[in-house]
Amino acid sequence: MHLRSLGAALTVTGSAHLLDVRGGPLLVDCGMFQGSEALEARNHEPFPFDPADLRAVLLTHAHLDHIGRLPLLVRRGFRGPVYCTPPTAALAETVLLDSARLQVEGFRRELRRARRTGREDKVPAPLYDEEDVHRTLALLRPAFQFGETLKVGGLRVTPGRAGHILGSAYLLLEDGEARVILSGDLGNRESGLQLDFAPPPEADAVVLESTYADHRHRSLPETLAELRDTLRQSIRAGGKILIPSFAIERTQFLLAELKKLMDTGEVPRIPVFLDSPMASRATHAYFEFGDELVSPVREALRRGDDPFRPSTLHTVVSAEESRRLNRYDGPAIILAGNGMMTGGRIQHHLKHHLWEPSTSLIIVSYQSPDSLGGQLIAGAKTVRVLGEEIAVRAQIHTIGGFSAHADRDDLLAFLESAGQPRVWLVHGEPEVMEAFLPVLEARGLSANLVPDRERVDLLTTTFPEGRPPGMTGARGREQRSEE
Repeated sequence: MHLRSLGAALTVTGSAHLLDVRGGPLLVDCGMFQGSEALEARNHEPFPFDPADLRAVLLTHAHLDHIGRLPLLVRRGFRGPVYCTPPTAALAETVLLDSARLQVEGFRRELRRARRTGREDKVPAPLYDEEDVHRTLALLRPAFQFGETLKVGGLRVTPGRAGHILGSAYLLLEDGEARVILSGDLGNRESGLQLDFAPPPEADAVVLESTYADHRHRSLPETLAELRDTLRQSIRAGGKILIPSFAIERTQFLLAELKKLMDTGEVPRIPVFLDSPMASRATHAYFEFGDELVSPVREALRRGDDPFRPSTLHTVVSAEESRRLNRYDGPAIILAGNGMMTGGRIQHHLKHHLWEPSTSLIIVSYQSPDSLGGQLIAGAKTVRVLGEEIAVRAQIHTIGGFSAHADRDDLLAFLESAGQPRVWLVHGEPEVMEAFLPVLEARGLSANLVPDRERVDLLTTTFPEGRPPGMTGARGREQRSEE
């Protein structure tokens, strides 16, 4: 079975894996590159195949770095089915429409600026618009059910629960001669919201994500205790408590924890504002597909309770409502997108409150070192937000341990169930994957890194000293996208 990784090979973003099988080419995921300018420039490159030739697309989950280029694929000629789980189909609509809207708005904003200097021809057009998204949504086939096999072209495809976000799946692919697993993104077994991944069957080869293959997450009880203590301290300061958060999984988890902390009296009841329309829409899917969630949340949903609604929750819809929050007096928790502070409504709140000593910023997701969040974590005295230099007088709190990705122990546990497969590493920083290779080899597993954009036979290809071509030279740490 031949594979060519066109994204998430030697990096953590842009997942797209082209499979050459007897029934015709299949694409697993079609994600958007996020992070550095060089990575994001790859979004505009032509696909190295004719999209019209694809037999089908198989999706592992609905994060933007796994589905963000699907409408571009459709714009360029793909008309086949896109198979996924029902929750992935529900979340994909929210994620892709939001992506199209942001691209079009950003293009119009940059075009206005460029016209003042006569350089409007230098502004890149959006990858796609809402019309492309609606054409894409019409191709979705939410036919994947965990543990049930579907014939796609010449393959038997069986999705398994990946435990990463709602609807996330790893894929067992069988062609009569080989059994190959593509992991997609696997979940943290202490996520506190998603059920653990289901143990996979034995396979001949596993294409494995490796985002945190060099890392053990802090335990969930320790992480939650730190969140509780940080909230208490921040409330005593009397100002705004800003929490940048991913719209899918992280926001729902935090809302559930805030509800528990306030209901038990461990944290005082203060107003909680959810300032993320995308997160509000995504939360609806958690009611519809609650069977994937941990027992306490699942049982609350079955009773008709809302486990994601602290008693003081206010959902902010319009941009005007969001702006009014900046004039709100007294302590309040504001959950706003996006989690990496690269855009979204959180930037407006940072601009208005970072300079106030009573403000607390609680960072609960990975921040790349050169990003706004990375600068704040490093202790910057001033930062540039929305074109202005802002003094940093707020208290900055970083809480590790919140991740929807598997850590090293989780990855090893997943592989243990798969027998003695050949292991191919994707979706990781090169130095992280290289450090993981001897760990795998010590367990008797043959392991390689998937090369970028080069075709390999998952069952037979070998490289000198276990390294694919192109592994020498300078490397840079990229964003660990969509934790």
